Amino acid sequence: MELTAVRMKTPYEHSNPVIRYSLFAAGWVFFVLAIIGAILPVMPTSVFLILSAACFLRSSPRFYRWLTEHRLFGQPLRDYLNGHGISARSKVLILASLWVAILISVFVFLGKHWGSGVMLSIAALVSVYILWQPTPPRSDERP
Repeated sequence: MELTAVRMKTPYEHSNPVIRYSLFAAGWVFFVLAIIGAILPVMPTSVFLILSAACFLRSSPRFYRWLTEHRLFGQPLRDYLNGHGISARSKVLILASLWVAILISVFVFLGKHWGSGVMLSIAALVSVYILWQPTPPRSDERP
Protein backbone atom coordinates (compact mmCIF):
# COMPACT_ATOMS: atom_id res chain seq x y z
CA MET A 1 0.00 0.00 0.00
CA GLU A 2 1.49 3.31 -1.08
CA LEU A 3 1.15 6.35 1.19
CA THR A 4 0.94 9.73 -0.45
CA ALA A 5 1.33 13.06 1.26
CA VAL A 6 -2.01 14.79 1.49
CA ARG A 7 -2.10 18.47 2.22
CA MET A 8 -4.50 19.03 5.10
CA LYS A 9 -6.79 22.00 4.68
CA THR A 10 -7.20 24.29 7.70
CA PRO A 11 -10.75 25.05 8.85
CA TYR A 12 -10.59 28.57 7.41
CA GLU A 13 -9.33 27.71 3.93
CA HIS A 14 -11.93 27.83 1.21
CA SER A 15 -12.62 24.40 -0.28
CA ASN A 16 -13.00 25.63 -3.87
CA PRO A 17 -9.50 25.94 -5.43
CA VAL A 18 -10.59 28.66 -7.87
CA ILE A 19 -11.86 30.83 -5.05
CA ARG A 20 -8.81 29.98 -2.92
CA TYR A 21 -6.40 31.07 -5.69
CA SER A 22 -8.47 34.19 -6.35
CA LEU A 23 -8.33 35.08 -2.66
CA PHE A 24 -4.59 34.44 -2.67
CA ALA A 25 -4.12 36.84 -5.60
CA ALA A 26 -6.39 39.42 -3.96
CA GLY A 27 -4.36 39.09 -0.75
CA TRP A 28 -1.21 40.07 -2.62
CA VAL A 29 -2.95 42.95 -4.39
CA PHE A 30 -4.17 44.28 -1.03
CA PHE A 31 -0.69 43.82 0.46
CA VAL A 32 0.90 45.82 -2.37
CA LEU A 33 -1.74 48.53 -1.90
CA ALA A 34 -0.91 48.58 1.83
CA ILE A 35 2.79 49.10 1.04
CA ILE A 36 1.87 51.95 -1.31
CA GLY A 37 -0.37 53.32 1.45
CA ALA A 38 2.53 53.25 3.89
CA ILE A 39 4.45 55.53 1.53
CA LEU A 40 1.62 57.81 0.35
CA PRO A 41 -0.22 59.68 3.12
CA VAL A 42 -3.53 59.74 1.24
CA MET A 43 -3.93 55.95 0.88
CA PRO A 44 -4.85 53.83 3.89
CA THR A 45 -2.45 51.13 5.04
CA SER A 46 -4.39 49.41 7.80
CA VAL A 47 -7.50 48.68 5.76
CA PHE A 48 -5.49 47.00 3.01
CA LEU A 49 -3.46 44.97 5.55
CA ILE A 50 -6.65 43.74 7.20
CA LEU A 51 -8.12 42.81 3.81
CA SER A 52 -4.89 41.07 2.86
CA ALA A 53 -4.91 39.09 6.12
CA ALA A 54 -8.55 38.09 5.55
CA CYS A 55 -7.78 36.87 2.03
CA PHE A 56 -4.70 34.94 3.18
CA LEU A 57 -6.66 33.40 6.06
CA ARG A 58 -9.09 31.87 3.56
CA SER A 59 -6.44 30.93 0.99
CA SER A 60 -2.99 30.34 2.50
CA PRO A 61 -2.25 29.73 6.18
CA ARG A 62 1.46 30.08 5.38
CA PHE A 63 1.09 33.65 4.07
CA TYR A 64 -1.42 34.54 6.79
CA ARG A 65 1.18 33.50 9.37
CA TRP A 66 3.89 35.42 7.47
CA LEU A 67 1.79 38.58 7.43
CA THR A 68 0.66 38.42 11.06
CA GLU A 69 4.22 37.66 12.23
CA HIS A 70 5.87 40.29 9.99
CA ARG A 71 8.35 42.43 11.92
CA LEU A 72 6.78 45.73 10.81
CA PHE A 73 3.11 44.94 10.24
CA GLY A 74 2.60 41.91 12.47
CA GLN A 75 2.09 43.39 15.93
CA PRO A 76 -0.36 46.16 14.94
CA LEU A 77 -2.25 43.73 12.72
CA ARG A 78 -2.45 41.09 15.47
CA ASP A 79 -3.59 43.71 17.99
CA TYR A 80 -6.41 44.81 15.70
CA LEU A 81 -7.45 41.29 14.67
CA ASN A 82 -7.47 40.14 18.31
CA GLY A 83 -9.72 43.04 19.30
CA HIS A 84 -7.03 44.94 21.20
CA GLY A 85 -7.40 48.01 19.00
CA ILE A 86 -4.92 50.49 17.57
CA SER A 87 -1.79 51.78 19.32
CA ALA A 88 -1.70 55.42 20.44
CA ARG A 89 1.19 56.15 18.05
CA SER A 90 -0.74 54.66 15.12
CA LYS A 91 -3.84 56.63 16.04
CA VAL A 92 -1.85 59.88 15.99
CA LEU A 93 -0.25 59.02 12.63
CA ILE A 94 -3.54 57.92 11.09
CA LEU A 95 -5.44 60.98 12.24
CA ALA A 96 -2.67 63.42 11.32
CA SER A 97 -2.25 62.05 7.81
CA LEU A 98 -6.03 61.80 7.34
CA TRP A 99 -6.68 65.40 8.29
CA VAL A 100 -3.71 66.81 6.40
CA ALA A 101 -4.82 65.02 3.23
CA ILE A 102 -8.48 65.98 3.67
CA LEU A 103 -7.75 69.63 4.43
CA ILE A 104 -5.38 69.92 1.47
CA SER A 105 -8.07 68.41 -0.74
CA VAL A 106 -10.77 70.66 0.64
CA PHE A 107 -8.82 73.92 0.42
CA VAL A 108 -6.74 73.33 -2.69
CA PHE A 109 -8.48 70.93 -5.04
CA LEU A 110 -12.19 71.20 -4.35
CA GLY A 111 -14.23 74.18 -5.40
CA LYS A 112 -17.60 72.67 -4.56
CA HIS A 113 -18.95 73.30 -1.08
CA TRP A 114 -21.00 70.10 -1.02
CA GLY A 115 -17.85 68.08 -1.88
CA SER A 116 -15.95 69.74 0.94
CA GLY A 117 -18.79 68.96 3.33
CA VAL A 118 -18.87 65.32 2.30
CA MET A 119 -15.09 64.95 2.66
CA LEU A 120 -15.05 66.66 6.08
CA SER A 121 -17.97 64.50 7.24
CA ILE A 122 -16.21 61.31 6.15
CA ALA A 123 -12.99 62.43 7.87
CA ALA A 124 -14.92 63.19 11.06
CA LEU A 125 -16.61 59.77 11.03
CA VAL A 126 -13.32 57.98 10.38
CA SER A 127 -11.72 59.98 13.21
CA VAL A 128 -14.49 58.96 15.61
CA TYR A 129 -14.04 55.31 14.58
CA ILE A 130 -10.26 55.46 15.09
CA LEU A 131 -10.58 57.18 18.47
CA TRP A 132 -13.29 54.71 19.50
CA GLN A 133 -10.93 51.75 19.04
CA PRO A 134 -9.27 50.48 22.22
CA THR A 135 -5.60 51.25 22.76
CA PRO A 136 -3.49 48.17 23.60
CA PRO A 137 -0.79 48.41 26.24
CA ARG A 138 2.62 49.40 24.92
CA SER A 139 4.98 46.55 24.06
CA ASP A 140 7.11 47.27 27.17
CA GLU A 141 3.95 47.02 29.33
CA ARG A 142 2.83 43.65 27.92
CA PRO A 143 3.14 40.55 30.08
